[in-house]
Amino acid sequence: MDNDRHPDSRHATMGDARRSLDDALALMRDLRTRCEWDAAQTHQSLRPYLVEEAAEVDDAIAEGDDATLRDELGDLLLQVLFHAVVAEERGAFDAHDVAGALVAKMRARHPHLYGDGVKRNWESMKANTRRHIDDGLASGLPALHRAHRLQDRAAGLGFDWPDAHGPLAKVREEIEEVTAHIGEVTDGAPSPALEAELGDLLFAVVNLCRKTGVHAGLALDGANQKFVRRVRAMETLADARGQTFRTLSLDEQDALWNAVKTDERTRAPET
Repeated sequence: MDNDRHPDSRHATMGDARRSLDDALALMRDLRTRCEWDAAQTHQSLRPYLVEEAAEVDDAIAEGDDATLRDELGDLLLQVLFHAVVAEERGAFDAHDVAGALVAKMRARHPHLYGDGVKRNWESMKANTRRHIDDGLASGLPALHRAHRLQDRAAGLGFDWPDAHGPLAKVREEIEEVTAHIGEVTDGAPSPALEAELGDLLFAVVNLCRKTGVHAGLALDGANQKFVRRVRAMETLADARGQTFRTLSLDEQDALWNAVKTDERTRAPET
């Protein structure tokens, strides 16, 4: 959503009077009454903004910038309140119902704190309410995250490796199966068998991540950032040597890669 669409609802300073969620809800209702753009929105039209704002919150967390995180969380909260007020106008539910559903769900997730005192696995409890493993799982989730959640749900059904050694062996098995299909081409494209085996390999790697307590999406995001950082450093090093990175041979580029990695190790703080 445009940052300047509602200048009075963004970037509050610490010197402003403390505001409550009721203040934010009242503002949202007022905007629906007096702002032409806000009044025209529906649940459907707001869908892209919800996804965009969630992504911007994620970026702020990754950057470790508290001021930006505060503002982006406000933008995300705006989307929650927006949908609640639209639903309120339709007579479907209101913000208090949303809060009530949240409280009820959190209490149900923590029976050892708010119930009978017995701690239970959430996925195991939810498994009893689902007919299929993917029931209620958002279809638009990134593939790595969706794989992680499906494996979590399978674990809730008892279908899981006892430790990380099982998925590690599965990764090795899938690598062998990929190797058997490397180079296969069908109608000028990689064969369906190769694509399927690569998919199985990725799924197995996600499972290995999950069993070691690592989220595959976060791990890959970190690897992406590291790769970008290193390639930029390679380009800078090539420029400093009077070279053009893209015209270097693969061996020359690889030498730059190793030089950058060595420099990173040298600069890394001792632990």
